Amino acid sequence: MPRNALTALPQPIFNEGSITPDPTQFKTKHPSDTKLYDQIQDLLTKDVVSFSPSRLPNNQLFSLQQALGVHGPEMVKNIKSAGKIIFHSTGDTGASNEGKYGNELRVADQLTADCQTSDQVNRPAFLYQLGDVVYDFGESRYYYDQFYDPYRNYPAPIFAIPGNHDSFVVPNTPAGSFPLEIFQRNFCARQPTITPEAGSLHRTAMTQPGVYFTLDAPFVRIIGLFSNALEDPGVISSENNKWKTVPNYQLDFLTAQLNLIKKEKYNGAVILAMHHPPFSYSPAAGAQGTGGNHPSSPDMLRDIDTICKAQGVYPHAVLSGHAHNYQRFSRMVQFGSKTYEVPFIICGDGGHNVNQLVQATKGQPAQEPDYGADVSYMDQKPAITSKGLILKHYDDQNYGYLRITVDAESLKIGFNQVGKNSIPQSRTDLVTVDLASHSVVGN
Repeated sequence: MPRNALTALPQPIFNEGSITPDPTQFKTKHPSDTKLYDQIQDLLTKDVVSFSPSRLPNNQLFSLQQALGVHGPEMVKNIKSAGKIIFHSTGDTGASNEGKYGNELRVADQLTADCQTSDQVNRPAFLYQLGDVVYDFGESRYYYDQFYDPYRNYPAPIFAIPGNHDSFVVPNTPAGSFPLEIFQRNFCARQPTITPEAGSLHRTAMTQPGVYFTLDAPFVRIIGLFSNALEDPGVISSENNKWKTVPNYQLDFLTAQLNLIKKEKYNGAVILAMHHPPFSYSPAAGAQGTGGNHPSSPDMLRDIDTICKAQGVYPHAVLSGHAHNYQRFSRMVQFGSKTYEVPFIICGDGGHNVNQLVQATKGQPAQEPDYGADVSYMDQKPAITSKGLILKHYDDQNYGYLRITVDAESLKIGFNQVGKNSIPQSRTDLVTVDLASHSVVGN
């Protein structure tokens, strides 16, 4: 039975310790969301949410060692001795009905199996969840079925940034039940705690300092931003008071984090992560078909680019979810006297759904693009000099996740497909970034 009170522990717990069979159905019935969406459709385009500042000062880091607890120093030492770190990332993992539950479970099982079958040198150190952990709107009663039970055997920390489904407030939601509060109880606790949402399981809440934070791990820093509660677009600031209730905390935070990287002359990989994608494919004007289920967020990207330009630091890669498929873009940017090639990657097929890249319109079938299509027309409001945008690869048929490897010289991001009957790992795309030159190697 779910716990009625928070249970604090001296150290974090990440799994149950013994493998148990997958559930076959939800413990808590999840009604159809059709009527709810009919009621709130207009609100999804205008209701943003406010949020509290991070517990840490803007120029401080939340370390993997800290999150690991008493075994952190030893585990971080092992990662450094191996000369590389490996971790998982995916988004949109929650299954909003039992018909989708098997898809989420297959992804979670494959992530877990990767940890269990890899030797110590190649074992993933954590999972970084790119938002939309729980559907429909982050309700407490669905956390067990959609998060804790599917990942009951995953033997490592699970970090997360909230998505729109983890933050949108349905009208008449009672005080104390707002989804962002529940997200923070399970991912931003002050100490390892077994929450009521965990039911009878033992995974403790993560101790992230807020809904935005920088994870500092050997060889990599992941700057995670909260892109708010709209269905579209993503929002990280008030955008000059357009979104009056959205604080500008994250602009100051991103400025301070990039300044710290510059001041320290940090030479590891820098990854920027948010739920809403800066780029999500849509056909050019006049082309056959219309864009997929979620568009790009050019104003959010302009906020990011403006700060990167001012600080003289640009990430090696940008990760997001939200669009329910896999997309990899290559953006060429002029940065100072150099040209950087930066992968912008969507991995929003972690269990909830998989949607086609292009949807039919006006009775005409959708025509999807070729790999390598020039989509520079999508880079609409660059605050830096953009020299081209290429859609390198996509998968809009299969569920999947990212397996990311970082060492002193390179960042490798591989998309691993999880088909309906896919038990062994099946990697279908890989991009390698040379850290020193900010250039993509090979592909």
